[in-house]
Amino acid sequence: MDEIGSPNSSNFVEIDRMVHEPARLAILALLYVIDSADFTFLMNQTGLSWGNLSTHMSKLEEAGYIEVEKSFKGRRPNTNLRLTTDGRSAFRDYRQKMKQMLDDLPD
Repeated sequence: MDEIGSPNSSNFVEIDRMVHEPARLAILALLYVIDSADFTFLMNQTGLSWGNLSTHMSKLEEAGYIEVEKSFKGRRPNTNLRLTTDGRSAFRDYRQKMKQMLDDLPD
């Protein structure tokens, strides 16, 4: 706390914006728990449109937080997403920092 009683602002600066965005946070949280999922499952679970999920998927892949594997099931294309070690670590760090920031707030 600083002298006027507000939370230490340095915690806010350390938050990973790639993880903090609500749609990407939802994707990472699901993959953290279930390890991997296909595109349709994530679209249904997050409520994101095809285009929105695709955009966020690309950003997470570029950041190295997820791996994207494209294949075919029969004749249909299938996109499977998996959390990388860096993605798992980033999500874990995000949870810890958010918990600490919230715990530091006065009642």
